[in-house]
Amino acid sequence: MSESEREQLQVIIKKGSDWRERERAQTILMLSEGQTVVAVAEHQGVQPEAIRERRRKWWKNGLASLPDQPRSGAPSKLTDAHRSQLKEWIDAEPLNCRALVSRLTTECGVTISAGTLRNELKRMGYVWKRTRYSLKKSVIPNASSRLSKTSLN
Repeated sequence: MSESEREQLQVIIKKGSDWRERERAQTILMLSEGQTVVAVAEHQGVQPEAIRERRRKWWKNGLASLPDQPRSGAPSKLTDAHRSQLKEWIDAEPLNCRALVSRLTTECGVTISAGTLRNELKRMGYVWKRTRYSLKKSVIPNASSRLSKTSLN
């Protein structure tokens, strides 16, 4: 392993945003320091075969083996046009997920679940909180006000 690769691995361990990538980089560094596969597996709490697989991928692809590879799955039902339409609706008026899903179904003909829409909105950078309907004060006065009234009598 070259010195530049070692430095890059250390940077990934310290400042990497993905925990899986940091763990894989730590695996490679520990192996390069002469630790055994079993010792590294015990330290990281994984099976030895996982460590061997990481080592194989490192030999084959180097630093490119650390990030997650694209996974299979169904393609997104939302296109960029749908995302821009959602953005326009959200910027025009605050709507909840159910209203957005029904509007998307009626106007664009796209049927998705509210959970899928929430995930998509999070990817788009939107954050929301549950609406609180009232901020009622307690009916029971606090103990300190009771104590002061009784001490005055």
